[in-house]
Amino acid sequence: MIRLKVKEIAERKHISMGKLSRIADVSLTTIKKMYRDPYYSITTYTLDKFARALNVSSCDLIEYDPREREQLSHHSFQPKEKQL
Repeated sequence: MIRLKVKEIAERKHISMGKLSRIADVSLTTIKKMYRDPYYSITTYTLDKFARALNVSSCDLIEYDPREREQLSHHSFQPKEKQL
């Protein structure tokens, strides 16, 4: 799985969530979700916005985590059932 490192890099650069939201033009809600869950799914477009805002390569913002999905006990990857 891919793990996001946006939080670590922003903190290293002393950039708050609010400031990152403004300079990357990404909602604070999205940033909060991503900070809580480093496996949160974002688009490559959003990843590029973070890279530009933090002045790093988008490759610097991701890391491959070889653990299987099933081993990540705090995540549920089951599709939601439709409600009728």
